[in-house]
Amino acid sequence: MKIQILGTGCPKCKKLAENANNAAKELGIDYELEKITDINKIMSFGIMMTPGLAINDEVKSSGKLLSVKEIKDILR
Repeated sequence: MKIQILGTGCPKCKKLAENANNAAKELGIDYELEKITDINKIMSFGIMMTPGLAINDEVKSSGKLLSVKEIKDILR
């Protein structure tokens, strides 16, 4: 599974990456965490607000800092 964090590196983006990492570990999922910081690549996902969360290139959230629990619900 590929978990992608879409954001320029702001504090919310970093926290979302941390929460996604913790959620995947708690679920015991084999995953790769990718941080996408290039604004053009972020826009290619069709989101205008960061942070964004994508799973296997499919956007699941944008403009919101998700909790570990919310991310676990998405990953299930």
